[in-house]
This record gives sequence, structure tokens and C-alpha cells, in this order.
Amino acid sequence: MRVLVTGSAGHLGEALVRALRDLRFDVVGLDISASPFTTEIGSIADRSCVERCIDGVQAVFHAATLHKPHVATHSRQDFVDTNISGTLNLLEEAAKAGVKSFVYTSTTSVFGDALVPPAGAPAAWVTEEVNPQPKNIYGVTKAAAEDLCQLFSRNNGLACIVLRTSRFFPEEDDSREVRETYSDENLKANEYLYRRVDIEDVVSAHVLAAEQAPAIGFRKYIISATTPFLPEDLADLRADAPRVVGKRVPGYEAEYRQRGWKMFPSIERVYVNERARTELGWRPRHDFGSIVERLGKGGEVASPLARTIGSKGYHAESFAEGPYPVG
Repeated sequence: MRVLVTGSAGHLGEALVRALRDLRFDVVGLDISASPFTTEIGSIADRSCVERCIDGVQAVFHAATLHKPHVATHSRQDFVDTNISGTLNLLEEAAKAGVKSFVYTSTTSVFGDALVPPAGAPAAWVTEEVNPQPKNIYGVTKAAAEDLCQLFSRNNGLACIVLRTSRFFPEEDDSREVRETYSDENLKANEYLYRRVDIEDVVSAHVLAAEQAPAIGFRKYIISATTPFLPEDLADLRADAPRVVGKRVPGYEAEYRQRGWKMFPSIERVYVNERARTELGWRPRHDFGSIVERLGKGGEVASPLARTIGSKGYHAESFAEGPYPVG
């Protein structure tokens, strides 16, 4: 089967191309940058390029995007051109070509201000039912592209699945305070409790979504590592996260103590992946418990695929303050 992967030179794009090639798919990799995983160099904002690349394709994996780190270096119009107009080009050409499955890589950033409850309130239990409140042009354009997917499913019969992925990038955190408080491995391990997912699991979710899109039609799914927390933990998570983690993942303290690591004192939200596990049959392999176990055996936080792909960064230039500027 012939499939199109947009953003093929990027972190997720490369991972998808690797996995789909291993599954013996005929993969068209589209990106503005050349790479071993890019077969067509061009922009999704170029309609003629999209039309050429989508010829004969049965499934589209749309991972190309401007990301949050680009907010400070790109204009709002750049975000509209890539994240909205580019997605519209792909949807229109996919509908015209009779594509069977369209999988759109979105982000939990669309939730925006809905992610941080008021002071003194319990942590937020974030499911697909939470109403997005985007707080920057990145979130606004990703949410708008989600709506375009729903429109094309409704009006054109194009099977579209939206995957709202949590953090899977390997780059350092953009907060200087966070970087100075926690080692990078410590930080990422902590995040698997509530806001991170491994690239291997993101890829498996995309493959399942493409397989099942024709039967589903349209649906949005949160793609994040399975949390050990329960709704009854939310108040305590905000007040004393280490105690809750110790209750839900007994034994993590010894591994952390050995490494000189620290747990976050407070956790303000929890991403819930239950819908994806129930409806897609998705079985993420990497979560906080499995990572603690792996560390105890001398392993690493990142999966083999994550380590193979490594860090790509978001900009050609470097910055004095952190891995990328904050806008």
C-alpha cells in the first residue's frame, strides 16, 4: 500500500517512515528538507506539490507542522500558511484522490489554559471532553486544523483521525529554572507520569489509527503514556505529588535516591489515554512504572527508536538562552 508521510525529515516523520518501511509500505516522504526519509522535497503549502505527492496514496500521515518553539521565530502568518492552509491542501487533495485514511498529528497544547487549574484546585483530569483554550498561535492553528479534519470527514466522507500527542521530543526543556532543578533524564522520567509519551508508542498509535479510520470516520484521541493515577488522586497530586507517586508506583523512591533524582512537588494535570486504548486497541509499552523497572536493570529512559532518531532541534541557528527561544 502506498502512503504519504508529511514532515518526513522531522522527529515523528522519520519514525513513521522507518516503521512503515519495515511494514513493507510504499512510503512517500514529503518535507521541505532533504533527508534519508524524504523522497519528495516541497511544502504542504504548495498545492501542486501536494497533488503530485498524493497520487496513488491510500493513507496520509500528516505530521508536518510549525511547532511551539517556532512561535518566537516565525510570524503568525507562517503558522497559518503551514498548519492551516497546508492541512487544507492535504485534505482537499486527499478527498479528491479517494484516500482511505487521513491521520492528523495534533498536540495536547490545544488545551492551553484548560491545563492549569486555579491555585488550590485539584489537578486537571484531561480527557478528550475537555474544551480546548489555546494560548498561542501554535495551539490556535492546530485546533483549527483539527476542525478542518472534522469538516472533511462530515462533508466529504474522508476518514480522519486526530491524535493529540503529548511530549515526545528529546530536546531539553525550554525553562531555565526547570533545567537547573532537574537533570534531563530525571525530568523526562517524571513527565511519563502525566504528560509524556515515547516515540515508539506514538508510531504504533498512528498505524492503528490509519487501519481503523475507515470504520471510525472521525475521532480525536489523546496519545500519552498511561498514567498510574486515578481521579481520586487529583487533590493530593496538586499538594504532595511524591506521596501519591509512592502510593501508585511503590519502589520508585529507591531508584530515584540512587540516582540523586527528585520528584516534582506538585503535578497540575494528567493526560488520560483511555479512549485510545479502548477504541483503537492501543497498547503503549512505555510508562513511568516500566521506565523505573528499566532503569533498575541498567537501561535508559528513552526507547531504542528514540535513541536512534536522537535530537533534531527546531532551528538551524543556536540560542544563548536554552535550546530555543520562548515566545
